[in-house]
Amino acid sequence: MSLQMHNDDEGGEMSDINVTPLVDVMLVLLVVFIVTAPLLTQVVRVKLPKTEETEPAPDKHVTILSVTAQGEAQLDDKPVALEALEAELKALQQHDPELNVQLQADKAAVFESVAKIMASAQCSGVGKLSFVTVQQ
Repeated sequence: MSLQMHNDDEGGEMSDINVTPLVDVMLVLLVVFIVTAPLLTQVVRVKLPKTEETEPAPDKHVTILSVTAQGEAQLDDKPVALEALEAELKALQQHDPELNVQLQADKAAVFESVAKIMASAQCSGVGKLSFVTVQQ
């Protein structure tokens, strides 16, 4: 942008901003975006083969942590007090460093109890925590 000053005989100075270069740059950018936008939305259509649903391979490093509707914790189907849960998970973590904890929460469970159990799992050092859901 350039700034032009005119000195007239009337004694007043007139300053005008030349916006032509700004308009030129904006038009060039607009043309670039118009040309490149269709290239960004191309999708390759692939027909994938259909297979039967299979069960995942059993994992030896999986521990199931359940939350009942009453908000009680169960570790591998054994009831565990919330105060002892962190110690139990630490012991399992020391026994198996590749421990993967799968969290199954009853849909009637209060979120507060699920959050407390998740916090205990985090404090115990569990690195892999998965949520288990059921397909509809």
